Amino acid sequence: MKSFLAAAALGASAFIAGCAGYRWGTSVPEEYRTVAVPVFENLTPVSELGPIVTQYTLREFQREGSFKLARPADAAIEVQGVLRRMDREGASYDRGIGMRATEYCYVVEADVTYVDKLNGKVLLERKGMRASTTFLTQNDLLTGQKNAAPRIAQDLALQIVNDAVALPFVRSGKGTGAVEGVQK
Repeated sequence: MKSFLAAAALGASAFIAGCAGYRWGTSVPEEYRTVAVPVFENLTPVSELGPIVTQYTLREFQREGSFKLARPADAAIEVQGVLRRMDREGASYDRGIGMRATEYCYVVEADVTYVDKLNGKVLLERKGMRASTTFLTQNDLLTGQKNAAPRIAQDLALQIVNDAVALPFVRSGKGTGAVEGVQK
């Protein structure tokens, strides 16, 4: 019994020592915890896509919890997005109706820039961020594409927020901006 208690105590102390360097909460410095997301510029032929991606990005920032949403004038970080391209290709076909596509692959490409509003520097610029999904047409291509838009928006939003949490912040207390080696 004594050896079991000794082993349990040793295991517990090793576990606690291993967790000593772990921090609960966010790694985002306090001065950078406000974010603004203006409506994404939309260069695709799908007119409603810009506001949908913006809405899902705002929701994802709220869900993740490291940032508080703010107006652009009050934010420490501004996420600027441009939806560059939208592609839609047939993924599966029905031979019974003249090889008409019944399922499509839907891809959206975006450029996203994270701007440090405290000093005006670009923290990160991601070109060619891609999100994709598939959708069934059921003989109505536009409705299928419209129903797939929230899935595309959610995919992009997750990538955008994950990048924001991993930004290379300088911990000075005064917002000194981007660090060397940041992708531009």
